[in-house]
Amino acid sequence: MSVPFRATLEPGGSAAYLRVVPGGAGRAWRGALFQVDARGEPVEFTFSHLELPASALWRPQDLRRRAAAGLVMGLFEAARRTPLVVLCRADEVEPAVFGEMIEVQLPVCRAAPAGAEPEAGPGEVPQDLLAGTVPVRLLWRPAVPNPASPQRRLLDSLNGRGLLLEPFERTLAGLEEALAVG
Repeated sequence: MSVPFRATLEPGGSAAYLRVVPGGAGRAWRGALFQVDARGEPVEFTFSHLELPASALWRPQDLRRRAAAGLVMGLFEAARRTPLVVLCRADEVEPAVFGEMIEVQLPVCRAAPAGAEPEAGPGEVPQDLLAGTVPVRLLWRPAVPNPASPQRRLLDSLNGRGLLLEPFERTLAGLEEALAVG
């Protein structure tokens, strides 16, 4: 005799958490794209690193922006899955990366936890919400997803589980582990 049951279905698709961080010497940069499903379970992990040129011809802020854009483009090209939404940390990715250097055909969100509430860059739409009990500012491009959209249902599911910001930490831990092995 079988037991009657019904599987609980979660919103489909994945959310991609992007980290772009400088290495110890300042010329080495590392990046990772960690995709999770609506339960926060890993779906895909992509990582890369690059060395910046030592040149007096580059202004430091331009070199940082170029490094971030180069890593992001490489990670997007290497990813096998297409996420529903990309989230990155506002303190790691400037608005110009997605506003002037890379055009993405899906919602991109720069996230800033409480205490680090940046102003929206050109073309970004701010959204303030609670991630558990922590206020979070989300800076969306091109717009905040509609409440009925798959992107919003996915983020609401992650937020309901306390996983709106937590995958950023796993992304960094995975990046450190992957580069230590390589």
